This record gives sequence, structure tokens and C-alpha cells, in this order.
Amino acid sequence: MDLLNTLVDKGLRRELPTRDEALAVLATSDDDVLDVVAAAGKVRRHWFGRRVKLNYLVNLKSGLCPEDCSYCSQRLGSKADILKYTWLKPDQASQAAAAGLAGGAKRVCLVASGRGPTDRDVDRVSDTIKAIKDQNEDVEVCACLGLLSDGQAERLREAGADAYNHNLNTSEGTYRDITTTHTYADRVDTVQKAHAAGLSACSGLIAGMGESDEDLVDVVYSLRELDPDSVPVNFLIPFEGTPLAKEWNLTPQRCLRILAMVRFVCPDVEVRIAGGREVHLRTMQPLALNLANSIFLGDYLTSEGQAGKADLEMIADAGFEVEGAGEVTLPEHRLTAGAGCGAHAEAGCGAHADADAGCGSHEGGGVCGSVKVQAEQEQPAEARTDLVAVRRRGAGTDLAPNA
Repeated sequence: MDLLNTLVDKGLRRELPTRDEALAVLATSDDDVLDVVAAAGKVRRHWFGRRVKLNYLVNLKSGLCPEDCSYCSQRLGSKADILKYTWLKPDQASQAAAAGLAGGAKRVCLVASGRGPTDRDVDRVSDTIKAIKDQNEDVEVCACLGLLSDGQAERLREAGADAYNHNLNTSEGTYRDITTTHTYADRVDTVQKAHAAGLSACSGLIAGMGESDEDLVDVVYSLRELDPDSVPVNFLIPFEGTPLAKEWNLTPQRCLRILAMVRFVCPDVEVRIAGGREVHLRTMQPLALNLANSIFLGDYLTSEGQAGKADLEMIADAGFEVEGAGEVTLPEHRLTAGAGCGAHAEAGCGAHADADAGCGSHEGGGVCGSVKVQAEQEQPAEARTDLVAVRRRGAGTDLAPNA
């Protein structure tokens, strides 16, 4: 049995692939990318059908962050020409959210720059959550406010928040090269606080920062171990004025391989294509819907995205359907109390249990046989600075949002 058949079988059983199998997906050649998409698509459709969940970002407070995350246009010392403003009032945030909900979004993500919220900030966000839910009873609200202190996750849950996002972003081994003002352990602690408070945990990664295949696999296996309900996959937007402005490492095919690897490692989790899809996937965005079951509608925090109408047309033309407000995103077994990691019974939550195992599933060659060839053929990606558009509309402006 070749690699892809093995990975499909494991995905349908919620069984963890070996690290070598995950690495082999990233090492497949461009000639094999459609086969990889088709295989991972079987796993995606098994757990999520053809539904696509729409999420909408509202940037509550933009820029002026004291943290030094190298990838971020809002970082300390950033020279990126982005919108900068302090906290939106609850009614302003509610109006911004309404645009996304009218466009078909079922989850609103409330994001604020900064190291983490003060207790006063939690009060502000709590008032905003109430304002949004007073107008839209069935909406899901996810907060993303940085590192949480003790008790803050519980307060957000009491205010009506359904989820909390805090991404790991990259592997533990390379984290210090990306950020120095907080640690990888700080991020893990915040995800665990969200879990413990009864919030649906949302945590993902950023690809394209110069990381190795091993780094990508490390962070995805760490996410599997943390067991979030949703995993956003961001593709670095190299903003001029940030330390990673020259990091153009991604091709559309590379992005598809990364999404496929995430789907195989996290088969029954909401995998979301997040920031950078328009910049790096470009005309191959519809193919990525076979791998991810969730996207952001319209614009992002500081960059403009594809027109909301174009997002909806893309979903329909690709043969998918927008997930309705009354539909449950996650498979039933993940909603059952005590479901835990959701891994196959014999695999458990030990995300590194198979770290030293061989590929062991395709001795006859198969897709894995292209690993060495791909490493030799990989070409630098073209810098598409023309596709990086700073957001000038929506929250923090007088212009209508893109939704």
C-alpha cells in the first residue's frame, strides 16, 4: 500500500501518521500535488462533507503592539503603513461584525493587538460580545486578545465567548528566532487556559517564515497534542517594514502540500485557510477547499483579502456549500464530553510517539520515492508584492467593510 492510501486509511480512523509520513507529504513533487489533494480530500469529505465554514475578522485595536513578533505588521518597531487605532466601541464592533454575518459568516473573530488583555480590556470585549449577540443570537464569537492571565478565560466564557484563538505559529525549536518578548511556553499556556475554561480552543500556525519541513511537522504535531477544535493555517504575508519582508518561500503547490499534511495529522478538526491565501494560493484557492473546511470571508487584520462576493462564488463554483448557522461544524465524537484528543484508541494523544518510526508503508517506492528529487528541484518562489494590499476599509475607517 502506498503512502497516500495509508494516510487516507489513518485519517478515516483518526489515527496519527508517523512523522516520516507527514514529512513525505511535504516532500512530494509538484507532479504529484493533485494526487495529494485528492487523497486528503477524501479525509476532509469524510468528516466535514462539502461544507465550508465562513469566519469574519474584526480588528478591535490595530497596531502599536509592544511584542516583537517578526511576522507581524503591528509589531514593536514595524514600519508597515497599516491602520493604527485604539479600541473600537462595542457598537462600532457590532456594526463591523454585522457586515460579515450578512455575507454568510457564522463565526466572528474579535482580535486586538497587544501582549494580552488587562482586566479592563476583558470588560470591553465582554461588552462587545454582548452587543454582537444581542443582535445575532446564533453567532459564534471567538476572542483573540493575546496571552491570558488567570481567570480571564473564564470571564470571557461567562460573557458569551464561544472560542479563544491563540496560535503557536511555529515550532518550539525555532520560536526564539521569531519572537523574543514572550515564549512558546507562554502560548501553550494560553491555549490550555482556554481549554480549561470550557472555551473551544483555536490554535494554528504560520507557514513561509523560512522554516524547515521538520519545523512544520513539529508545530502541527504539537497542535495535535494540544487538541484545538480549529487549526488556522496562515501563509506569511511579507509586509514591507517588517523583518520578514523578503521571505517569499511559498508556491501554490507548497501551500497545498502544507494544508494536506495538516489535514492528515488533524483529520477531524476544523482546518481553516487563514491569512495569505490570496497572496500565495492565488488561482489555486478553489483546490484548497478540498483540504480545508473553513476560511475567512473578506479582509484580514491589516491586509485586504479577496472580495467577499468572490469568496462565495469560488465556494459555489468549486462544488462546495456555505455551512449554515444551524449546522454543527465538528463531528459528533468531538462534541462528546471527555472525547479528548480524538486520536485513534491505539494512537492516544502522544503526538511524538512515532517520532523515530520509519515510513514503513510504501517499500515499493510510491509517492515517498520523490523525496530526494523534490529537495533538488525546489525553486525560490516569486515575490508577489503586488498582491499585498494594506487594509484601508472596514473597522477603524469610515469606509464600508469587505464582506
